[in-house]
Amino acid sequence: MSLEPAATVAVAAAATVGVLFRPLRLPEYVFACAGALALVAAGLLPPNDALAAVLEGTDVYLFLVGMMLLSEIARQEGLFDWAAIHAVRAARGSPRRLFALVYLVGTIVTIFLSNDATAVVLTPAVYAATKAAAVEPLPYLFVCAFIANAASFVLPISNPANIVMFGARMPHLPQWLAVFALPSVVSILVTYLVLRIAQRRELAGKIELAPDERNLSASGRFVGAGLALAALVLVLASSRGWDLGPPTFASGVIVTIVALVIARSSPIGVLKHVSWGVLPLVAGLFVLVEGLAHIGAIAALAAVLREAAAAAPRETAVAGGLAAGFLANIVNNLPLGLIAASASRLAETPLHVAAGLLIGVDLGPNLSVTGSLATLLWLIAIRREGENVSGLRFLKLGALVMTPALVLALLALATLSP
Repeated sequence: MSLEPAATVAVAAAATVGVLFRPLRLPEYVFACAGALALVAAGLLPPNDALAAVLEGTDVYLFLVGMMLLSEIARQEGLFDWAAIHAVRAARGSPRRLFALVYLVGTIVTIFLSNDATAVVLTPAVYAATKAAAVEPLPYLFVCAFIANAASFVLPISNPANIVMFGARMPHLPQWLAVFALPSVVSILVTYLVLRIAQRRELAGKIELAPDERNLSASGRFVGAGLALAALVLVLASSRGWDLGPPTFASGVIVTIVALVIARSSPIGVLKHVSWGVLPLVAGLFVLVEGLAHIGAIAALAAVLREAAAAAPRETAVAGGLAAGFLANIVNNLPLGLIAASASRLAETPLHVAAGLLIGVDLGPNLSVTGSLATLLWLIAIRREGENVSGLRFLKLGALVMTPALVLALLALATLSP
């Protein structure tokens, strides 16, 4: 390997390690942006190429901002707390029924508000509800972590990685559902069954207390209606093959402004709690992946993928999904998703092969706490509540839950392959 490719790989690897382990507890975006700037400053990537890579993510940035605004205004108006409390009351004293209801709520939130919303917003609500019900919170908190990834490819809007993966090649909604509906059902059901069995001892007994009834304010009711309408708009946009960023951004801004006017609240609270650092993080990762493309690494991977897909598309979809699923836990699914997306587009892979890669990128991170941004955000959320899960404990549970779900979801995809 010559000096330039070796230096590019070293910078990308160092930035990725920084994003994963956060030395000095600096935000993740610091390392991604530092790596991107280092590539340009060292002459390893032309500035125009770096700028083009940043602009390539415009649709993703708009999607993320819109979803974060919707999630945060829903949290601020108590919508998720309301849903969690009603789940506890509907459980009627049964921890097992509560587990299933939390799983159902988490599935719905993930499908229509993205996996990050489940990790960041639903997790604290579930914790508060379980403490009010005087039950051990961890089994229900695990639900938030695992369903955030297991249900994240039901719709294009269920995970930002879906938009990254397909970009301008995003299938129309009917085509998306034809490919992903069965694997999604398998992923959600298998994840539930294995997680439920693994937590059976913790779910024994009865819930002795029920939290007090909570009514939604007028602004909270509007947010609920606004979320439903936003979901319909995004489903319509997906069915027409439109970019999802602009309608998501518009929905987030409109719902947030109207809800704040109804509640007579300042926008500062919402804007303060939005995770703005995600935007430079994603932009920096786009530049790092462009750096790898500049030295031919993506083209080499695309050549292998193209040859394999031409020879055995079903086997390539399954093998690629398995490889992506486990690699996501080594380098995180954000950079891996960008690499897989670039290679898949360059190789012009069939839809089912790209779908296999996406299932691996979305579902594979259920193996470890470092696998996806959603899981890292979940870990931060539970630590704020005084709970903690070691990497080893999550890995043991993740190996039980993720492995059969990923294998069976990919096999379900293979049965649909032409």
